[in-house]
Amino acid sequence: MDETEFWEIIDSTRVAAEGDPEEHADLLTERLLQLDPDAVLDFARHFEARYNRAYRWDLWGAASVLMDGAGEESFDYFRCWLIAQGREVFEGAVHDPDALAELLGDFDAELDGDGEEVGFAADEAYERLTGTEAPELGIPPQPGEPEGVAFDVTDDGELAARYPRLWDRFGG
Repeated sequence: MDETEFWEIIDSTRVAAEGDPEEHADLLTERLLQLDPDAVLDFARHFEARYNRAYRWDLWGAASVLMDGAGEESFDYFRCWLIAQGREVFEGAVHDPDALAELLGDFDAELDGDGEEVGFAADEAYERLTGTEAPELGIPPQPGEPEGVAFDVTDDGELAARYPRLWDRFGG
């Protein structure tokens, strides 16, 4: 599976789910069940590589603005949700987290930002296809600490200064 096919699967299932993260996870799992197990593992590798790439302090800060605070677990789920928003939003956010102010439509902290189930879709599909857990993916693990310079992601003043557009639209 190449990167284009990965993003096409993400996009088609997101559009069909009409913005509902739980429905997106269900549709994604069903779509992956149409593939052979090796292709599901390829999808999982693409997903995991992007998940690890998004383990950055600047994205954690953006998640904190959007969700009115983001602990370690909620930031994990946010990264899954960010991937689920598609290539344009994901790449734009990785390049400039403050650009999420323009890249996102509405953001409901009660509904959006939590892609936990999307993050498990490939594992679930693989297990249903094979009856076994997915093997190690053979990609480098997530770093022990987020990339970039650490800062206090709970400090509203710091967040407003680092993400002026995002803060103006979604903060406070």
